[in-house]
Amino acid sequence: MKALQDINLSMLDLVAVREGGTVADALGIALRTAQHAEALGFTRYWLAEHHNMAGIASSATAVLVGHIAGGTQRIRVGSGGIMLPNHAPLVVAEAFGTLAELYPGRIDLGLGRAPGTDPVTMRALRRDRVETEEDFPRDVAELQRLLGPAQPGQRLIAMPGAGTNVPIWLLGSSLFSAQLAAERGLPYAFASHFAPRLLLQAIELYRRRFQPSAALAQPYVAIGVPVIAAPTDEEAEFLASSTYQRVLGIITGKRGRLAPPVENFMTQLHPQERAAITDFLAMAVIGGPLTVRAGFEQLAQATQADEFILVSDVFDADLRLRSLDIAAAARAAETQAA
Repeated sequence: MKALQDINLSMLDLVAVREGGTVADALGIALRTAQHAEALGFTRYWLAEHHNMAGIASSATAVLVGHIAGGTQRIRVGSGGIMLPNHAPLVVAEAFGTLAELYPGRIDLGLGRAPGTDPVTMRALRRDRVETEEDFPRDVAELQRLLGPAQPGQRLIAMPGAGTNVPIWLLGSSLFSAQLAAERGLPYAFASHFAPRLLLQAIELYRRRFQPSAALAQPYVAIGVPVIAAPTDEEAEFLASSTYQRVLGIITGKRGRLAPPVENFMTQLHPQERAAITDFLAMAVIGGPLTVRAGFEQLAQATQADEFILVSDVFDADLRLRSLDIAAAARAAETQAA
């Protein structure tokens, strides 16, 4: 079994806009959180592309990656992910190639194949393009070529981009990207922070079919883990009600800004709503230090993941940083006890 101290900790930030706050506030909190994650020794800090959503400020993902990288020193910064159907590969290669030149050795390019938005916005982003199942593998291959060394006779060259070899990750919540990542020998991140159902099946398929590549000699799996940590289980459950409200909004199609916590929120819901939230957050680790440590150990044993990418939607920005402190300490406690 993989020891807990051997699992890297990272963070995915949706850059939530809070009730009573502004987009500028959300961007400031994101940078402050990234600096804190860096101080805790986290491996990477990723931003997710979403569009036309009132409570999420990370739509211009590459711009935000540059902002976070510019405000930190060592931590890797990247996309978790860029929704490739929304973009021409050349534009992505040029943007992340530029970032790689500005922040060498620190930029990741995580790619997803979902649009990350609603149909109306998808049409606004892609105009009249009709996506097929073959497009994503082809676009990934084109990005690999554009970010690799320029070849003799190559007519299309990303400038900047060519020769930067920005690490490409494939992200997914189904078996499609798991199989593609295995075939291409790329690292794989599973979106278990919101779609946990196929987690074990997907990572088993990825590991079984993995083909070593110039990018990666052996499989590397990261999993999304919602984490709300506090000094006590009771306080963590209270703080988690902000996440519960966000998830309920996603399920019911009534998205909004991140709301402050509510006492006994789950008990006020219809049983079907509670069940839907519980399913959505099946991989969540919510509680005090001992509960968080136990949750991490259980996930480590079940998945043998190489990395946990934490998602922590706490309304109070200071308590969010505290949540990360407790999560990092929970992993360290296992090291000390070993």
